[in-house]
Amino acid sequence: MADYADLLDLINHTAGTELVPGSSTGVAGGDINQAVQVFDRNGRAYFLKLNDKHFADMFAAEFAGLEELSRAAIRVPEPIAHGAGDPFAWLLLEWLDLEAPTTRAAEEFGALLADMHRIESDTFGWTRDNTIGRTPQKNTQSGDWIAFLRDQRLKVQLQLAADNGAGENVQDSGAELLAHLDKWFETYSPKPSLLHGDLWGGNWGMLNDGTPVIFDPAVYFGDREADIAMARLFGGFDAGFYQAYAAAWPLDEGFEQRQDLYNLYHVLNHFNLFGGHYLAQADRMLQSLAARL
Repeated sequence: MADYADLLDLINHTAGTELVPGSSTGVAGGDINQAVQVFDRNGRAYFLKLNDKHFADMFAAEFAGLEELSRAAIRVPEPIAHGAGDPFAWLLLEWLDLEAPTTRAAEEFGALLADMHRIESDTFGWTRDNTIGRTPQKNTQSGDWIAFLRDQRLKVQLQLAADNGAGENVQDSGAELLAHLDKWFETYSPKPSLLHGDLWGGNWGMLNDGTPVIFDPAVYFGDREADIAMARLFGGFDAGFYQAYAAAWPLDEGFEQRQDLYNLYHVLNHFNLFGGHYLAQADRMLQSLAARL
């Protein structure tokens, strides 16, 4: 394993840490970034994310997103510093020893997420753009949720899908959906809630005392249902999570119809990032949504 001596010198200078060259160990870090555990001279462990230096703004946004989420009671890794130096962009976080979540942790997570969603803004969006995976995610603030969802979420992913080879059926169905987006909000008017933004099962865990932890956010203020919808995607969570959330803050009537609308964004993004079967999944979702117009 590389000791990253020059990089650790830069991080130490930036963050005021005393990270030790030669103490790094590669760890599982997802499909986007390289992840490293590294220690300081006192034996404290840190989580270091690395990518090419042109991803520096992505890490800056993640740092800001973790700071935003730390306003809530739910646990997040402490963001310590970020920066870039040839050839790496880097993000330094508190190291947390995570375990597979229990049902009890899932229940606590559901209740804590409902509390987090009660943190609201005057507008949808956020104070800065960020990324969903490595895809740019625009967050220009808006008082109009339908326009925000159409122009800064679905339209962007549909255009990327076209650029990545999605056929006319996807584009035609997508255009029809965007033209009639208001249909899903005729009797429902969401408020701008603080969202994790990328809330699938791989982005949360549990400390050994049972405390739930969330990480790898794509933060913005939006409809709380968008987080809950994604929490049902890619395998979903323990049933106790949804029950605890509903007990703390019941979902509004019509959520089941809006769920596919919100998850279409993530399925399209997975096609744009990884290709493969996600295009067929997005096509099926579009056809199902079109049938409800």
